[in-house]
Amino acid sequence: MNKKIKSIPILIITACLALTSCATASFSKYKGVGRIKRYEIYSEQVPDSFNGFRIAFASDFHYESRFDANRLHGAIRALQAADADVLLLGGDYRGREGGDMEELFSALAQVKTRFGTYAVMGNHERGESDTLVRQAMAHTGVRLLEHKTDTLWKGNEYILICGIRNPFDLKRNGVSPTLALRAEDFVVMLVHTPDYVEDTDVSNTDLALAGHTHGGQVSLFRRWSPAHFSKYGNRFLTGLKHNSQGIPLIITNGLGTSRKDIRLFTPSEVVVVELKNAAP
Repeated sequence: MNKKIKSIPILIITACLALTSCATASFSKYKGVGRIKRYEIYSEQVPDSFNGFRIAFASDFHYESRFDANRLHGAIRALQAADADVLLLGGDYRGREGGDMEELFSALAQVKTRFGTYAVMGNHERGESDTLVRQAMAHTGVRLLEHKTDTLWKGNEYILICGIRNPFDLKRNGVSPTLALRAEDFVVMLVHTPDYVEDTDVSNTDLALAGHTHGGQVSLFRRWSPAHFSKYGNRFLTGLKHNSQGIPLIITNGLGTSRKDIRLFTPSEVVVVELKNAAP
């Protein structure tokens, strides 16, 4: 009887270790990337020539945090394997303890796409970090969209990519540039925080891509997390959501970590979105 009683804590410890192992395991073949998260977005407004158009999306590198030089190569391989038409970057590039931005963006420049790379800034791009990120982007040909829109053409058809400048400063940036666009065009909004898509009128947006939440870093059942990176709690924690206007919003867990270098049930990820112009 005593042996059974003594064995119970051992079983509990073993179960906890196994659970933790699963919670932090990588389900992709790329070191440093927990998974490749794929989405298909259907819209009649996707032009025929953009049917099957692939977007690779990565955010919240926090280089170097948990996402360090040892993991960078795997992330680049994952992005290259996405075989995307365009690469979008969602902000927060430099870690709390600093990080070589030239090294990060030189690596990202190895990801070749037909339409190149577009980016927005995150809340960690302040002061020196902001300067270093801008310099690295300029050196590697990344196109920074700050309350600007660019057009991707295929023949006579196009889609629009819109980037949001500092989405936390609504006094300055609370009017979405999508309001000046046509409702019939297909518009992808790139923004650091998902809150912006709820805080402002983003009419004419057909798909928004955001990061910032890290999936909570520690999460249970993708519904609960003790860390609230969004003022809306866990409403926009991770995955495909919709704002109050019904606009689809994809929120990535990102690649790096913030505050604490830990992830539980929130695998780091690269997102791949495929656009479709017909119903599934």
